[in-house]
Amino acid sequence: MAETSPAANARSKPLESYQPHEGVADELLRPDGSLRPVWQPLIDHLAARSPAQIAQDFARGDLYLQDAGVYYRHYTGDDSTVRDWPLSHIPVLIAESEWKDLAEGITQRAELMEMVMADLYGPADLVKRGLLPPQLIARNKEWLRPIVGTKPRSGNFLHVLAFEIGRSPDGSWLVLGDRAQAPSGSGFALENRMATLRVFNDLYPDANVHRLAGFFRTFRDRLTQLRGPERGQVAILTPGQNTDTYFEHAYIARYLGFLLLESEDLVAVDGKLMVRTISGLEPVSVLWRRLDSRFADPLELDESSAIGTPGMVSTLRSGAVTMLNCLGSGVLEARALMAFLPRISEALLSEPLKLPNIATWWCGHEAERAYVAENLERMMIGPALSTDLPFDIDSNTALGGRFRDNAKAPVREWLEKSGGSLVGQEAVTLSTTPAMIDGQLKPRPMVVRVFAVRTSEGWTVMPGGYARIGPSNDPTALAMQNGGSVADVWVVSDEEVESDTLSGQAEGPFIRRMPGRLPSRAADNLFWLGRYVERADFVARCLRAYHLRLEDHGVTPVPVFGKLRGFIEGRGYSLNEPMPERFLQLMDRARGCASKVRDRFSDDGWYALDELDRAARDLSNGLQPGDQTGRALSALLRRLAGFAGLVNDNMFRFSGWRFMTMGRALERGVQISDLLAEFAARGAPPGSFDAALEIGDSVMTHRRRYSVQTNRNTVVDLLALDPENPRSVIYQAGVLRAQQAELPRRSRSTQLSQVERQILNMHTELSVGTPEHFDSAKLAMIGDDLQAISDSIQAEYMG
Repeated sequence: MAETSPAANARSKPLESYQPHEGVADELLRPDGSLRPVWQPLIDHLAARSPAQIAQDFARGDLYLQDAGVYYRHYTGDDSTVRDWPLSHIPVLIAESEWKDLAEGITQRAELMEMVMADLYGPADLVKRGLLPPQLIARNKEWLRPIVGTKPRSGNFLHVLAFEIGRSPDGSWLVLGDRAQAPSGSGFALENRMATLRVFNDLYPDANVHRLAGFFRTFRDRLTQLRGPERGQVAILTPGQNTDTYFEHAYIARYLGFLLLESEDLVAVDGKLMVRTISGLEPVSVLWRRLDSRFADPLELDESSAIGTPGMVSTLRSGAVTMLNCLGSGVLEARALMAFLPRISEALLSEPLKLPNIATWWCGHEAERAYVAENLERMMIGPALSTDLPFDIDSNTALGGRFRDNAKAPVREWLEKSGGSLVGQEAVTLSTTPAMIDGQLKPRPMVVRVFAVRTSEGWTVMPGGYARIGPSNDPTALAMQNGGSVADVWVVSDEEVESDTLSGQAEGPFIRRMPGRLPSRAADNLFWLGRYVERADFVARCLRAYHLRLEDHGVTPVPVFGKLRGFIEGRGYSLNEPMPERFLQLMDRARGCASKVRDRFSDDGWYALDELDRAARDLSNGLQPGDQTGRALSALLRRLAGFAGLVNDNMFRFSGWRFMTMGRALERGVQISDLLAEFAARGAPPGSFDAALEIGDSVMTHRRRYSVQTNRNTVVDLLALDPENPRSVIYQAGVLRAQQAELPRRSRSTQLSQVERQILNMHTELSVGTPEHFDSAKLAMIGDDLQAISDSIQAEYMG
């Protein structure tokens, strides 16, 4: 007798509107309509919560992603925009018993890929034996002839792989695509997990979900082992912040503790790969490549590449660096290659593929391509499927889908006559998984991306991954670029799962490791981040002083009011609007510098800077000149002070912090020097001294420090020569001197460097000078000297 208790009725509520499609496998329900056991706890959890509570749970996960700054880049034509990470809050659940079979199939496929890669860049036996058509390889632009004959330093070509898998209508799993070029997504899988466990913070701890930390820990340890006896740097190579997966590159680099580099950070010297750091050139022993192979070396590969490192191929040949994956691995992603993998598996492994391919055919000639293009719709049931949709029919195309019954035999006969190939399973209609749509669970098509990495013990498969979810029943809309979303994948055990962390439970003595070397490019961006933020602070103070006086005096001409206007506009900041466009550009530059060092920036720091940028833009909407704008600028200055406090209080005192601090000190010294040169000039209009003190944030200090009326000497003394005033020029010189002394020396000479001499000379001059000595010309010269120090810092450490 069916259960009709209140508990059973409550559990059925989330499933009331859930109707899988006929002839399509579903992750939540069996073919007979019963719930798969692995989903029962999650469905019970949803049934016990009200729609408002579920909405709050989902918002908690979204807030985490927002605070962490997780994003992807959306491309429209020649333009791109940053979009919020599109999390589908309901995870995909797979039982551990089923996952073990999947992992075995993935491990076998990874080993087969390694063997194919070694052959394609070695003896080429697969072509000689007729297991691969020569034109499939020779015509593939990802097969790189300069790599032929290269022996990987680690002994393996492949270390990181990803696979797109989907479930066919009969419930079996198929491989839809292989990712060997620069597989992305493992970091996003981790962020999906972090967000999803916040959504289900009551359910997750007891849900027996396998953790991901151990997977990353073993991989990190393996990369560290691959450094070899010279123990060079381990680094991740990114194309830069404009790639759609840059956030993941920065996140993984920070999570694993590796350097994040761009090609301009690297240089090939005598067959070795070196990274430019503030200490000079340092060897790179392991490079996890996240850019396409063809662009890696403009000297030997694609000469038009602007993101490559000349000579990188030579460092591979010399065995100086282990690259993940080896250049040329993109050839394994050719969809046509899948048509031949079953036979290759039998030949090389003496066993069939444990995970079959999507049904594929190989179109090797122009006539075949024309035939496919003309007859494709007639031959297929629904759209033809491939990993990247829509596909192009070219010499390297393998197409997959469900053939019409009356088309199977003619297609097979035609392909065999023309030298093509038709292999694998024919049913590739994507399975569906539940997604919460307008407060109700609805079936949506999905594919799962799984990851495998090579460790010291062989291939290891991540116990999870991430699923791409379609916004509708159209399988071509799975990609985020087409409106798709992503979900976490939970591998659920029947038994209790131990919690795990990236650090693990290592035995042995405690070791406090030193921070890694700071790349010169990172130092440059942190230095200029400090300068831009400090410049924004100074300009905001000038603007506030102007608008407050505008409110006080209205249209009445006041001499200092004109002085302020000329000072601000002379620096390129228009006063025709409350928030000048040039100021917003300052914030853009600061944010741009921070985005290039995301691996070295805390989530709180990034979020604070992002809020600053938004607050500045809000000022340009509807504010009236005068007091309203002045008060808004005061609020913005408090946010700037908050960001500065966050950096000072929370940022580790490594070299990066020192460069940011030096950038701020230099900029503050330059601005205060210029301010005094104008507003403490002899003959300056009345009110100029007070304006200088206000912009210099030293009004209260002046009242307490000097018993006499404000005059030129007291203003110059306080803002230029007082070593106790954190706004004074001499204070900035002291900061520069102290921080520069902590930086690594690039010369073994005991003589002072150019930077040290310049800072010492300026600090000494300010220390022995008097207010009378520093007229406007001298103050302006101090500003020039600070700019010269900035140039010398960049030449010594970032050149």
